[in-house]
Amino acid sequence: MVGQAGAPAEVDVVIVGGGGTGLAAAIEARLMGRQVVLLEKNAELGGSTAWSIGSITASNTRHQRREGIQDSPLEHFEDMPKFAPEVAHLDNDELRWLLCQEMPDTFQWLLDKGIRFHGPVPEPPHRKPRMHTVLPNAKAYIYHLERYARQSGVDVRKDLRANTLIVESGRVIGVACEGPSGTQRFLGRGGVVLTAGDFTNSPELKAEYISDQAAKVEGVNPTATGDGQVMAIELGARIINGDQASGPEIRFIAPEGEGLVGRLPPWGPLAALMEWSMGNLPQWLLRPFVLSFLTTALAPTPALFDEGAVLVNKLGKRFCDELDGPAFMLPDQPDKVGYIVVDEQIAKKFSAWPHYISTAPSVAYAYMPDYRRNRPDVYNSAPSWAQLAAKLGVEAGVLETAVAEHNAALDTLGSDGDNRPRPKLESPPFYALGPVRSVFVHNEGGLVVDSEHRVLDGDDQPIPGLFAAGATGQGGLLLKGHGHHLAWAFTSGRRAGRRAAFEVTSADLE
Repeated sequence: MVGQAGAPAEVDVVIVGGGGTGLAAAIEARLMGRQVVLLEKNAELGGSTAWSIGSITASNTRHQRREGIQDSPLEHFEDMPKFAPEVAHLDNDELRWLLCQEMPDTFQWLLDKGIRFHGPVPEPPHRKPRMHTVLPNAKAYIYHLERYARQSGVDVRKDLRANTLIVESGRVIGVACEGPSGTQRFLGRGGVVLTAGDFTNSPELKAEYISDQAAKVEGVNPTATGDGQVMAIELGARIINGDQASGPEIRFIAPEGEGLVGRLPPWGPLAALMEWSMGNLPQWLLRPFVLSFLTTALAPTPALFDEGAVLVNKLGKRFCDELDGPAFMLPDQPDKVGYIVVDEQIAKKFSAWPHYISTAPSVAYAYMPDYRRNRPDVYNSAPSWAQLAAKLGVEAGVLETAVAEHNAALDTLGSDGDNRPRPKLESPPFYALGPVRSVFVHNEGGLVVDSEHRVLDGDDQPIPGLFAAGATGQGGLLLKGHGHHLAWAFTSGRRAGRRAAFEVTSADLE
């Protein structure tokens, strides 16, 4: 295989996108004896899988059976719509059943590759504990799958951004990419599998499918720009449920450098030790370790605003109604950042259960004292508004005015929906959590595909030679709740890789 500028590389299956979905597709196609090339536009593999929390949801797992939990794909299938019943009518029931039916096998497939998990833990409205968290972090998926793919003979190419699908006689036969050495073309006898993620960081697609305001909100994964969807749309494909997104949500600005958990190497023995420890050691001993991750990766709860917190921009000015979509308004502010401001009364409330700042469901909860210890870069306190303003580098008068206007508005608004008076901010000391920014975590808008992961055109006919999986080929499937996006990534990736491998004929293999 060549693949240099001007000379096309000919293989059996071309995979576009080197995250968890693409690696799963590449491995499965290679295990069927096919020549496989995996193309990634970034300098390293990972995609949104590497940016994720790492939880994955499945039924009938070894972890469940070990704890005596009897569960089934049918129960999983029945529970998934309960996470968002108001949009359940938009779901793709066929793909949802496919996901639930195949996840037990996919979970075992991940275990067989050396990946380890903690769990299962409950996440209502799931009736059974089904959520499993990867150890030590989400990079373990990429570490083990990339190693397995390379050992299996997958040709991994990085720093190559696919931009055009190559069509011959009505069939997709390859893809053209741009890289450091110019244009390169890769031809696939079985076709092309698009596994390039969602479009959470594409302003153009977010403006088209969600809103102009949503286009201003960045994605957690800065390279999730919808490349796969764009290339397929040029051939007549279409996006479904593009207006369904996770977020935007407010998150803390990431600290410089990775936290303790993020720096842990994804080695098998270490993950096995962590799995044993999380199942056997007391929570008081594990909590400091887990909290170093929680305070780095997760978002402040919107309940802070329900209890009276104020959101100000980097100038100290209040700019929105905190109970009416503040995450959509934050991108209009200077540098797109802000601070969550509270007083001692609210701070004390969010220092103990059930009022937490951040959570990883049923793993741990982080409170105000935890942020003071673990994230001093986003935690400020002072005995007066003027002194807090000085710590934030804003004018004291601006911050004091913002709080005064908020307190005055409470006199006018009265109580919230639960008939509980929301407290004014007037009890020192005062606190500011931030800076925070708005992000999209997931977008449910994927290409329309059939149950064999073939991309469909406007007449619901397969586009020959073109497949899509993961977020790129979500097909209308709604993946609410924790752990379903990764479940679909690996399950659909495996299936799409096998399906493209089947397209290679006996004559092609000779």
